[in-house]
Formats: sequence, C-alpha cells, structure tokens
Amino acid sequence: MFVDEVRIHIKAGRGGDGSCSFRREKFVPRGGPDGGDGGHGGHVVFEASPRMTTLLDLRYQKHYEAEAGRQGGAANCSGRTGEDVVVAIPVGTVIYDAETNELLADLVMPGQRFVGAHGGRGGRGNSHFATSTNRTPTEFETGTESEERSLRLELKLLADVGLVGFPNAGKSTLIAAISAARPKIADYPFTTLTPNLGIVRWGEKESFAVADIPGIIEGAHEGKGLGFQFLRHIERTSFLLHMIDVSEWAPDEPVKTFEIIRQELAAYDEPITTRPFAVIATKIDLAGDKARLIELQKYCAGHGYPCLPISAATREGLTELVTYVGQQVAKLRAAPCATNS
Repeated sequence: MFVDEVRIHIKAGRGGDGSCSFRREKFVPRGGPDGGDGGHGGHVVFEASPRMTTLLDLRYQKHYEAEAGRQGGAANCSGRTGEDVVVAIPVGTVIYDAETNELLADLVMPGQRFVGAHGGRGGRGNSHFATSTNRTPTEFETGTESEERSLRLELKLLADVGLVGFPNAGKSTLIAAISAARPKIADYPFTTLTPNLGIVRWGEKESFAVADIPGIIEGAHEGKGLGFQFLRHIERTSFLLHMIDVSEWAPDEPVKTFEIIRQELAAYDEPITTRPFAVIATKIDLAGDKARLIELQKYCAGHGYPCLPISAATREGLTELVTYVGQQVAKLRAAPCATNS
C-alpha cells in the first residue's frame, strides 16, 4: 500500500534529576557533596532512508517516545543519557507542525536527519552548589521537561520529469516502455491509483527520473477524480510532459484536453504552470486519419509548445522522446538556479 501523508505524535525523553549526596569515607564524618548530574533525555530523530518508499509504517505506529535520562548517583556519577528514537522515513518527506502548519524540515538527501523533539536537559547534582560559605549544600536541580508535538508528514517523490494527463492517456504505458517501472496497465480509466517512479537511461551514462501520477480530470481542484490528491508528487519536478490522447476513440478534443490540464494545474498551484513542459501526443498508432494529431500539432506550433508524437505500444517516437527529455533535463540541471523544490 502506498501512503504519502500521515499524522503522528512524538515525545522526547525528560531529563534526569541531579543527585543530592555526600561522601562517606572512613575518618571523614562530614564529607563534601558528591551528587552526580542527571542524564539528558533522548531525542526523537527523523532520518531519510533510500530503502523506504512509503509512509505506511507510520500509519500503523503513530506515537514515538524517547527514553528519559536517568537520575544522577553518588560519587559524582552522572545518570545515563536516554536513548534517541530514530524514525526512518522516505527520502523526499516534508515535515510540518500539525497544529500551526509550519514547515519544519524537508529531507531530500539520503541520510539527512532532523530532530523533531529535543530531550530535556539533565539536572545538576549538589556538588555544583558548594561554595566557600556553604560546603554541604543540599540543593540540586531537577531535569527539565522534553519537547512534545504533533506532526504531519507528506511524501513528495523526487523526480526530474512529471507525467500529467487525463486517465487512460497512456502515462503508465509510457513509463513502463522507457524505464524498469512496472505499473498496473489496463484499458480503462484510473488504472493508476498511486504514483509510480521510473528511472530512464539515455546517452552513455545519463539518466533521469520520471513520476507518473493518477489521471487528472476536469474539476479535479474541486475534489473530483484521483489525480489531484497526488499532484504534490510533481511539485519537485523541473520538467513536465502533458500526455494527450490523439487516438480516434479519445473522449475529448486534444486541444480542449490540454487546456483543461493547464487550468487544473493552475488551480492547484500556479507556479507549476511556469515550469518548462512539452506536449506528448500519445497513441498515434490508433489515430486513424490523424486529424486529432494534426489539430494538436497546429495548436502547439502556434503557441510555441514542443509537441512530440509517440506510440508506447509500437515504440514509435520513443527514442526521440527520451533523447529530447534527457537533453532538457541536463540543461535544467546545469542552470545556476536549478531546483526541484
């Protein structure tokens, strides 16, 4: 099961109390203070792990609590520090404060860590409070309380290219044809119920990552369909491919389809529509007299949009598509302010 959003509660460990103790030595009836410090409480730490691809584990375990620090002992012995709780999450997870919606961390690198809740500080023992006028202090500090908070975690796939289009536009077929990804494919709408990620090789050693999300339909920004709830997975992409079905059985005119997709993207997040994109005319092997393809090509030419016709079923145009997209991604990566955020 693919889970890309969860809400959890975390609590770090409380700091241990300092100790009030005095030396007890032979022939020294009134030894000085030797109370040790309390141990610090453990933290709750999040770590981005490339081995994880979903937040499913956190859906079933929603509470995390670190160990408290131990109390200080006699003979200036400090209490043991509480152990941290390390929560593994997928690379690309964004962490928000669930109450204020404040962005706390965005873990985009493997091994990157974020302390979600800090443990309490251990209290000082009475040995710290001895003075020239008070050689037998009974004062000591208690450990401080730890941080506790509710968090909302969102997973956003890390990909160079995002595939967007209507259901059954051929997105899953394309990603299966150009990468090792194996999404579910069938000839009916909403076959894709979760995002898919594929790595595409091109050139001698180059590659780029492609994200495929469930199809978008008109009115998606009002909650219709499935694709809108997964659009966060193309927020980090630097290049978009608008997949337009030009087969003779396509339910809508290709230009209308393209305009609806752009409107829905703008309704979700206006900046996404400013990103570089290309229009992909799919299923050209089923285009009949190719009137739909010609209509789309004329429209794109008139607006200066790149338009590449392909058939993932017969592999026509795939080599040209992969090369073109690879070149665009390489240019964007080389740009001084290139970013996927």
